[in-house]
Amino acid sequence: MANLVERWFAELANRKRRRSSHRSLADFETDVRAWTEAWNDDPKPFAWTRTADEILNSLATYCGRTNDSRLVPRHAALNG
Repeated sequence: MANLVERWFAELANRKRRRSSHRSLADFETDVRAWTEAWNDDPKPFAWTRTADEILNSLATYCGRTNDSRLVPRHAALNG
């Protein structure tokens, strides 16, 4: 269930925060409330485009790259 909630907020962030322009917090809040009401009137389920194995393999590749000591900034490597 948490993944669905996270996905919904990611969709909200992508559509409203990144793709919209707001002059005030009140404008942003009004826009978010309108988007939420429209979403609730015609909800669409999230459709996965990759299998679990594809996602896990991608994550393993990413973790392998980010844990590679060659990618650690020089100052971090010197400090320990």
